[in-house]
Amino acid sequence: MKTYTVLHRILHWVFAAVMLVLFTTGFLRLYWMSKTVISDAMNKNVEIKNLNLDTQSLRTIVHSVQDPMFEWHVYAAYIITFAFIARIIYMMVKGIKFPNPFVKNASNKDKFQGFIYLAFYLLIAVQIITGGILKYEIGTKSLADLAETVHKFAVYWTPVFILLHFAGVAISENTNRKGITSKMIGGDSE
Repeated sequence: MKTYTVLHRILHWVFAAVMLVLFTTGFLRLYWMSKTVISDAMNKNVEIKNLNLDTQSLRTIVHSVQDPMFEWHVYAAYIITFAFIARIIYMMVKGIKFPNPFVKNASNKDKFQGFIYLAFYLLIAVQIITGGILKYEIGTKSLADLAETVHKFAVYWTPVFILLHFAGVAISENTNRKGITSKMIGGDSE
């Protein structure tokens, strides 16, 4: 049975917590607290509508509502960037901790698991890069537009990965890797 070091477990749970913050704040900014939703809500309010606010004033109000929540997104992005770099260094020093999907004699299960993890790390890297492009206004307007489109894609792939991860854990717990959850939480009990 695979053992998980303290650093491995810390990085795992940091990723889990921070991805939840990133997903939640991103989802809220795109949907329930989007510029359109907040503007529409203000325009439906008769008292606010009677103020005859110009577009810039409405934008200022929308940003004053969104900005505190979005600060959490930015802070979480810094944390996941640090954790990602630490995780890559850790994997290089300790060796890859998931199946190599390119080994010819690997089982289909191991290949699938390996491809899922490779996709996860690739998508995290893409999110970090596109988030950096947006945060630091790197490149042209067309690059920023592309980065924004790609960055928003995380709202869709994050829940898919989480569901696949939980399904994999459930399958492992009920087949050949019983106790994997307790080992990831508390380490070896042996």
